[in-house]
Amino acid sequence: MAEFTIGEHDFLLDGAPFRVLSGALHYFRVHPDQWADRIDKARRMGLNTVETYVPWNAHAPEPGVFDLSGGLDLDRFLRLVAEAGMYAIVRPGPYICAEWDGGGLPAWLFRDPTVGVRRAEPRYLDAVRGYLDHVHAVVAPHQVHRGGPVLLVQVENEYGAFGDDEVYLKALVEHTRAAGITVPLTTVDQPTDEMLAAGGLPGLHRTASFGSRVAERLATLRRHQPTGPLMCSEFWSGWFDHWGAHHHTTSAEESAAELDALLAAGASVNLYVFHGGTNFGTTSGANDKGVYQPTTTSYDYDAPLDEAGHPTAKYHAFREVIARYHDVPGEPPPPAPPAPVFDAPLRDPVRLLDAPALFGAWERHDALPVFDELTPVPRVVLLRTAVDGPGVLCFGEVRDRASVFLDGRPVGVLLRGNHERALGLPVGGELLVLVEDDGRVNYGPRLGEAKGLVGGATLDGRPLTGWDVLPLDVAAPPAIRVGDGAPLPGPVAGPVLLHADLAVDEPADLFLDTTGWGKGMAWFNGFALGRYWSRGPQRTLYVPAPVVRAGHNELVVLETATPTRATARFAAGLSLGHTES
Repeated sequence: MAEFTIGEHDFLLDGAPFRVLSGALHYFRVHPDQWADRIDKARRMGLNTVETYVPWNAHAPEPGVFDLSGGLDLDRFLRLVAEAGMYAIVRPGPYICAEWDGGGLPAWLFRDPTVGVRRAEPRYLDAVRGYLDHVHAVVAPHQVHRGGPVLLVQVENEYGAFGDDEVYLKALVEHTRAAGITVPLTTVDQPTDEMLAAGGLPGLHRTASFGSRVAERLATLRRHQPTGPLMCSEFWSGWFDHWGAHHHTTSAEESAAELDALLAAGASVNLYVFHGGTNFGTTSGANDKGVYQPTTTSYDYDAPLDEAGHPTAKYHAFREVIARYHDVPGEPPPPAPPAPVFDAPLRDPVRLLDAPALFGAWERHDALPVFDELTPVPRVVLLRTAVDGPGVLCFGEVRDRASVFLDGRPVGVLLRGNHERALGLPVGGELLVLVEDDGRVNYGPRLGEAKGLVGGATLDGRPLTGWDVLPLDVAAPPAIRVGDGAPLPGPVAGPVLLHADLAVDEPADLFLDTTGWGKGMAWFNGFALGRYWSRGPQRTLYVPAPVVRAGHNELVVLETATPTRATARFAAGLSLGHTES
């Protein structure tokens, strides 16, 4: 058993000064069979602590559910941290941002539009307390004074950038303590006077988030944290990407120099991130500060450990810096060998519009529902109604992509990012609209907003009613395969389900090259790899070795646009797109 406290100048572990050298490693972005490998690589870079967020919406996709299985087994993750001889920091939110869908807040929470968001509103707080009870039932036994690795638990997340409700923060603190958390509690905010003042409380240890101008930002933090250790609990080691932009990279040399300045000042640190991993499935979030910008599937972040868990130049540069201040154990991990390179033909197309009932059951609605009104909340929905003639079809707002068809023929595509919401229909007939959620906003005032076609639909100003609604379950690929298995003769228009069979000698990381495909998502042996999009910058989907079998494997692709390549190609490594340089 050990004691971890906050002293006059330092963190104290059993009464001795202890510098936290931590790196963010989100268990929910890494295949669970790879957790031990990533933790060990953090240790070998010289870190002594691993930090993770906890995503409420992943654990609780619907009310009354709290999933701690498989890749959500937080207890197992914390045990592996301890077995590696390392410590842990847990950041349960309830809001986490993290470029994660909705910032971690579950969509079902906002079915009632009067429910509060990140404030002392009774229904919101009731739901938050229930969530924290589940999380802390796992975390409390792992606290350091009970023989576990957990040193610190964070309250909320960069709250000063959102609000200043002290009653809300106090309620979170009280419930965290009541749930058995006795280690020191922290907050984090960007180092401005306004945010640090609004985001903390007396009794909570304030920390800051930044990646440069170390002396200036530590001085700002010290004004708001007069005693105790200084800590940058989000040292930005890189940045994230969104579809349609470039792949963000930062200089390893410049980042290492800033880390050196931070450690020279005696501060503790948590690298955000040490290893980013992947937004598997449909878990990536989005920003909307006037223009909607969905986050890519890759969360590589230009981190010291890349998306596939391989050390980068930044890993070695950071390791060298840490070695100036602390012992660095062992040898660094070796470079990764190239992955298998091969092609497999795509086969057995199933066109969604020709056989929609194979993908699920239609529901009848008089008014056009948003996704959030459906249970469970879907990611992709097919809508159907009849229109009696030509005219201008207009939706209140498209969130986030709507493909419009008349009698099975494409009419056009509306994108939220382009602020599009109307198009002309040349004739009447059966109107079909495929609507895709490309990620819920994870930062700012649009948290908690609904998805789908928001505000209804009109034709020449007249409301369209009487809708058939078919939610597509994309958590796993539909168990549909028809045809004679012949390869596609050439390009095929979406929305369409495609298959590929491939043989692999032994399990290994694979990199699915989506160059030449349009937009959609893919599954490998039933495991949801995530979204792809020709807008880039990302050109590969990471396939973790634990989901690859020796011998026969199956790839399933749901293409919602128009691919120009009729094969599945696997590349030697990551291809995350062009940079600014």
